[in-house]
Amino acid sequence: MIGGVNPKILVSMNENGNLIMDEEMARLLNAKPNWKLVRERDGLTKQSVAIKWLEWNETGRYKASHETPSIGLSLIMSPFNEAFTWQTTTIVELVESTPEYVKFKTENSNYELFKL
Repeated sequence: MIGGVNPKILVSMNENGNLIMDEEMARLLNAKPNWKLVRERDGLTKQSVAIKWLEWNETGRYKASHETPSIGLSLIMSPFNEAFTWQTTTIVELVESTPEYVKFKTENSNYELFKL
């Protein structure tokens, strides 16, 4: 099984002890995806409403987020919490980059990102 393939639905318990879907997850389930990521080696495809490019400090901890890709950043796909859709390892090469399409290589995979 490929990790991260099964959908993650966050739930919480209300004051009556009933399970309810997390508001963020409910919003995302009803939102149309704006981005599609395809991993080259196996065709694994992920979609999300939003994306961010993450920067890491010297110890590998989160430092900042960016709007555009560059070498050394990782892609994370919404939602932006512990139930994120997908996160790549850091970019080692940007093959092509436009506002609607990014082809890039990470430490262990090659990806294409499409704006839908």
